Amino acid sequence: MLELLQIDAFTDQPFAGNPAAVCFLDGPRPDEWLAAVAREMNLSETAFLLPEGDGWLLRWFTPAVEVKLCGHATLASAHALWGTGRLRPEETARFHTLSGLLTARRRGEEIELDFPCHDVQPAEPSPGLTEALGLTSPPCCVGRYGEDFLLELESEAAVLALAPDFRRLGALEPRVRGVSVTARASRPDADCVSRFFAPAAGVDEDPVTGSAHCGIGPYWLEKLGKDSVRAYQASARGGWLTIRREADRCLLAGRAVTVLSGRLAATADSGPPQ
Repeated sequence: MLELLQIDAFTDQPFAGNPAAVCFLDGPRPDEWLAAVAREMNLSETAFLLPEGDGWLLRWFTPAVEVKLCGHATLASAHALWGTGRLRPEETARFHTLSGLLTARRRGEEIELDFPCHDVQPAEPSPGLTEALGLTSPPCCVGRYGEDFLLELESEAAVLALAPDFRRLGALEPRVRGVSVTARASRPDADCVSRFFAPAAGVDEDPVTGSAHCGIGPYWLEKLGKDSVRAYQASARGGWLTIRREADRCLLAGRAVTVLSGRLAATADSGPPQ
């Protein structure tokens, strides 16, 4: 049997933040099997960890697709490595991923991820994007970063009020992996707020999205002229990140809580139904 944890990331409270499953593998598995486990978990991401060289091979699957970068499931994976004693508290977690080498280390009560920065470049929105989001007034800014769009709205209230048409959003052409919608925060404990929608990747609204903040963070760091920003992702569950920048790296910090631990019985010779 394989050890399997469910961890709430970017929160210090259970049942908040973004839940991720973390599965410790004892050997390689077919992609079809990994995808079947992710569908079974039915969370926005399931992370699979396998020892490799000086660190861990890390892959992330939504219930629909494998993704190239995922923040909250990386945070959950680091939390799992320390929590299960696979790494000592002072050790750095090293992950070999589709986005290259990623690391995580403890910084006080938080875990800090070292991710690539994605600078937002001005762009025209895909046809139908603003209508699919249900915007009632034009965005202040539209840009692209990585595989995603970023739209800045005029207020936190406008971000909170969005009620997207997920079917239309997921059917946009050319295909859009995800859309970050953000605004300057009106609440005193945050610099910016956001929401993230990715129906084309099988996640209508992600509770807290580390990879999206590789673009949101640098955008607000430059706009506000700060060394670090405190970001709140205003989903129904909600979650918090602290973001700094060092050259072309984005340092994302947050907390995590283990809410479930168990064993996956469908292992070595198991596979998805034919």
